[in-house]
Amino acid sequence: GVPRHQAQETKTKEKAAKGPSDSQAIKDLEKEGAEAGKAADTAKLGEILADDWSGIGPDGKSMTKADFIDGYKSGKMKTETFEMGAVSVKVLVATAVAQGSDKEKSTYDGKDSSGSYVWTDVFAKADGKWVAVRSQTAKVK
Repeated sequence: GVPRHQAQETKTKEKAAKGPSDSQAIKDLEKEGAEAGKAADTAKLGEILADDWSGIGPDGKSMTKADFIDGYKSGKMKTETFEMGAVSVKVLVATAVAQGSDKEKSTYDGKDSSGSYVWTDVFAKADGKWVAVRSQTAKVK
């Protein structure tokens, strides 16, 4: 038979070839979303958010994907800096929940919205791709 250490190496290489774990893929999407927000890259944000995405902002108001994208297109929402804190991900078959925090320098509707935030994003996996389906953000006092 195959020596144990060779069999173990093969399994490790096979897993690595499949790409990042689902948990790491979600963390990567969170980072890509933050970078897209800073760059006002609405195409990238559009890829990350499901068409039926909805979110609740720190003001308690709901928004659709179109509202969110339009906020960056119009300049109503701007992110100058974004320092991601620790992100925790729980994967449940084809659903994942990410919770994290950030410190940012930003404006919303021309007013300073800088500060520390905590947030939760829910992702669903469809056709092998993760997309955000729901989000909620709260500003830390």
